[in-house]
Amino acid sequence: MDTVTRAHLAETIYEQIGLSRNESAELLESVLARIAAMLERGESVKISRFGTFSVRQKGRRIGRNPKTGVEVPILPRRVLVFRPSQVLKAQVNGLEVADDEE
Repeated sequence: MDTVTRAHLAETIYEQIGLSRNESAELLESVLARIAAMLERGESVKISRFGTFSVRQKGRRIGRNPKTGVEVPILPRRVLVFRPSQVLKAQVNGLEVADDEE
């Protein structure tokens, strides 16, 4: 299975939109930086017909070292969560979705 990279996305922008390669790379970096900045501030990012990225706060809890069985504290932290849209879920499963569904 192939992995989509920034370079691949920038090349796709170049081919489909017609911007120069440098402009395509700058556009991609700008979009990704904007998404990252919003997530750092704790805001959700919704991309219509694709999904929603959001940050969730996880509390402190006790974990266990699987090798030794020793309990260790897991500190509170923020985690990134992605919830795919119904359209994306259907597309991944090879189903057709009406245009008005998100």
